Amino acid sequence: MTSFPDQSPSQDQRAATAAGAAPGQACQVFAAGDIFVSSGVNSGDGLGLPDEVESGDIYQLELGAAPSRLLLEAAADCGAQRVAPGSAVGQAGDLVQLVARYTLMADDGDRVELLLIRIGQDGADALWVLPLSPVSDRAEYALLAVEVSPRDARLTAMMSLSFARGTRISLASGRMVAIETLRPGMKLLTRDHGPQELRHIGRASLRAIGAFAPVVILAGTFGNSGDLFVGQHHRMFLYQRHKLPGLATSELLVQARHLVDEEHVFIREAGVTDWFSLIFDQHEIIYAEGIPVESLMVNDATISRLPPQFASEVRAQFPGLAHLQHFGTEAGRQFLDSIGGPTHWRSRGASGKSRAGAVTNDSGAERDTAPGVSGQSSEDRTRPG
Repeated sequence: MTSFPDQSPSQDQRAATAAGAAPGQACQVFAAGDIFVSSGVNSGDGLGLPDEVESGDIYQLELGAAPSRLLLEAAADCGAQRVAPGSAVGQAGDLVQLVARYTLMADDGDRVELLLIRIGQDGADALWVLPLSPVSDRAEYALLAVEVSPRDARLTAMMSLSFARGTRISLASGRMVAIETLRPGMKLLTRDHGPQELRHIGRASLRAIGAFAPVVILAGTFGNSGDLFVGQHHRMFLYQRHKLPGLATSELLVQARHLVDEEHVFIREAGVTDWFSLIFDQHEIIYAEGIPVESLMVNDATISRLPPQFASEVRAQFPGLAHLQHFGTEAGRQFLDSIGGPTHWRSRGASGKSRAGAVTNDSGAERDTAPGVSGQSSEDRTRPG
């Protein structure tokens, strides 16, 4: 039987993680002016208040518009939510109000829902848009319906996307199998706790556009044995042998989108992606295509971002379950750029092994790999829309 060293977080480590954890909930929003009328009565205007918009107007997302991360304090009633410290939008303590929900139809027939929200004081700069469905800057959307002050809308209704169909996950034996073949009860290899039983698998199929398009990490980029397709906000586990100034830990959790370099790591918009999320009794670091990544972290914030059916399943199967985040410091793109960018962890040149299952490059960064990985490209993870 394989022996796994005890790498469970200490009390001090958990405290460090808790101190660096993002508060409340997070969602991605666009400035209201980024979604504008390209044809219609209000031509040239950004998405406005309910009494200002006209049914039938054609809207587009500004070419190249990027969403901003809105952090919210945890609250049961989304209508009473406030901006949390560290948010890229608004000021800490600002009231976040639901103004309206707009239903639009894309030129290919897909229905899209947008929430118009007001953050802080009145004025055009206070209006933001939260897409509840994928939106693309290459499509046109006709306004169909307006619902003022919707009561059932969740500001964090964006799904926590994890792995695309075809991603190979390491079993307890070290053998890798396609994620769609996994079943609850199977034991998977984890970085810190050896074999752990898989408790639940979430599934969803979504158009691969905008925030719903996968990040593609080409085979070999970080030691991964095949092309890895993950959600933009899904976090990769990176290890820095020597703790850097300003960081609480040597272990980093980095959202996949922060690793994009448009060459080895990029966002792919095409067709439909079948998504899978894996849940354990605790937040784990597992191996996808041979490299360490997080499992789905279950708490009130993440459950609120799941599709309603998936969220109901999780609540029914795991009443009261609330994961603590795995030990590690969450690092953003600004920090990565300060140490040379994602290439700091990329496979390059000659490398030596500093410990079992970890390959060290000449920058001092380590790349964990599961036993028995090999360099081969995997099949396409998207299917035609």
